[in-house]
Amino acid sequence: MTHANAPLTPEGRRRLAVAVVEKKWKVQRAAERFQVSPATVSKWANRYRRGEPMTDRPSRPATSPRRCSLHLEHRIVKLRHTRRWGPHRIAFHLDVPRSTVGRVLSRYGMVHVDIKKLGKIPDGGGWRAFGRTSVQHRRAQVVSDRAARAGAPASRGYVYLHHAVDDHSRLAYSEQLPDERKETAAGFWLRATSFFAQAGISVRAVMTDNGAC
Repeated sequence: MTHANAPLTPEGRRRLAVAVVEKKWKVQRAAERFQVSPATVSKWANRYRRGEPMTDRPSRPATSPRRCSLHLEHRIVKLRHTRRWGPHRIAFHLDVPRSTVGRVLSRYGMVHVDIKKLGKIPDGGGWRAFGRTSVQHRRAQVVSDRAARAGAPASRGYVYLHHAVDDHSRLAYSEQLPDERKETAAGFWLRATSFFAQAGISVRAVMTDNGAC
């Protein structure tokens, strides 16, 4: 039985699936048209292709194991590590409950670390706003050069946002730092682990694509 707040009735699910499977709509277009997520569109389209009913499956599982298999745990952790997917996408891909994925990630105590390199925008705006040959851009360059000669911090160049995110709680710790050298990254990590410890989070595994630093 469809609950009162369901975005789609069984007939609405059928229409959605027909639009994707038979009318060849793109998943994103169908999601916007029916006001549901792309994952929901793919779910009902796949059921339609397999000839399955457009009704909800019973929420009660056939079996109730206390813990998922070690093989499934490894698949969950591997997807999180190699593809950097979130719990919802992993759950959909493996056809397991979102809560199961959350428990596994929590049990493995994974924290994701990353660095984002951002260009500084000088006072008056950067060249993308007005063009490299514009008066505004030339003025901004003059102001920046004068500030540099006066010993002020440079308004051009890059800043580096260092992030650490707990995969279970999604609690994040971030710092804006001048570079991504190994000494800087190591110092950030010490402060991040202290932050997580104060929040009651014990880190046992770290995932990052910035291995060099």
